[in-house]
Amino acid sequence: MRRTLAGVALAVTSMVALSFLIPLALLVRSEARNQAVTGAEQRAAALAPVLTLTADPAELRQAVSGLDPNGRLGVHLPNGQSIGSARAPAAMLLRAQQEGESLAQGLPDGGWVYLQPVVLGQGRVAVVEESLPKAALAQGVTVSLTVMALLALGLVLGSVLVADRLAARVVHSSRGLSRAARALGRGDLESRVEPNGPPELLEAGRAFNAMAERMLELLAVERELVADLSHRMRTPLTALHLATDRMPPSPDASRITAAVAQLESELHAVITAARTPLAVGHMGAVAAGDGGPARAAVLCPAPEVVRRRAGFWATLAEQQERRCLVEVTGEDAPVDLPEDDLAAVVDALVGNVFRHTAPGTAFAVRLTRAAQLVLLTVEDAGPGISDPDGALVRGVSTESTGLGLDIARRAAAATRGTVAIGRGPMGGALVSVTFGLSAPPPRRGALNRRRGRARRARG
Repeated sequence: MRRTLAGVALAVTSMVALSFLIPLALLVRSEARNQAVTGAEQRAAALAPVLTLTADPAELRQAVSGLDPNGRLGVHLPNGQSIGSARAPAAMLLRAQQEGESLAQGLPDGGWVYLQPVVLGQGRVAVVEESLPKAALAQGVTVSLTVMALLALGLVLGSVLVADRLAARVVHSSRGLSRAARALGRGDLESRVEPNGPPELLEAGRAFNAMAERMLELLAVERELVADLSHRMRTPLTALHLATDRMPPSPDASRITAAVAQLESELHAVITAARTPLAVGHMGAVAAGDGGPARAAVLCPAPEVVRRRAGFWATLAEQQERRCLVEVTGEDAPVDLPEDDLAAVVDALVGNVFRHTAPGTAFAVRLTRAAQLVLLTVEDAGPGISDPDGALVRGVSTESTGLGLDIARRAAAATRGTVAIGRGPMGGALVSVTFGLSAPPPRRGALNRRRGRARRARG
């Protein structure tokens, strides 16, 4: 950018300098010629009074040399004798003598000649000649053009230097703003920029700092709201604990007790995360390949987790007379997610089926493995989702917060996966979540063999 601005300044200044330099050079050349011609005419006119006083060749020769020591002045007497310069063509000289008019004409070598007739007594006519060589017509032009060229060069160099300094300020400010923006994108919320440079970049730097401060305020408010909501939920959770303690032993009581314990565990995790300043949980992290902060690799056996959570929901489905189909691949399908996060995705998607469909509605949970991905699908036989695109945007739906699908979307993004909503074979909604397949870490023996091959290649 700096070189571009300097190049633009050089091109613009050069064009401006040339647009003034060329006409000025022509004007200087014309003015130099006019001055030389005027001087020649004045010297020729100064010799006319001498001719009216005397026609003696010696006196005329002395007068000519006094007026013009360069030998450009001459006199043509009526008797045909010439004193001094005699470069005028014969036809031009004859015409001046016969017509008695002053004549001027260019010479073949680029010079110039001027003839001034002087009428003497008894009808005789003498002609004063002043000739100028080509160099005399352009005397001083070279010096003037050199001075103008140096001034133009100085102007161009000065403008380029000024443009380079201004460009350096712009580039420095832009790079500082870019570095701060990248740091903020990586999760460094303390990143700020020192506003400087032109007024536009100065305002942009101030706006960036204000945006970063506002982000900190919003995150602090969000943490406070989450912590407050979590603490409010402790009261009904305690009441559930007391209610389960009074229930007689039965399979249903055991399931309810386990569900309450899990709810308490999840609530404790939420409170802990909310109390951590600027905490970013697994579900909020962005994959390192997308420019977000790097996250430690955690291999999760997806079939085992999905099978376990589907079994939990299958028990609840029996109570509501829902037909539940669970199909889980028997292959190894590790994904780069903590088990709790993958379990949260299954619970969120199946929980949406229980919340938004009537009891007795069938649903299916499937987990399959492809070459480089793991596909989790949850479908039901309900009415489906009327606005699939809007359902993926949290807060758009008027019937729910959209948190379930948001959990699935963030978990998929953490493994470079996607979420899609459509209509399945059962006639209702079909939610497909793809996770990137994680490669298991190499065993120590394979790693040592790989290092040995690398060393031999370098050797």
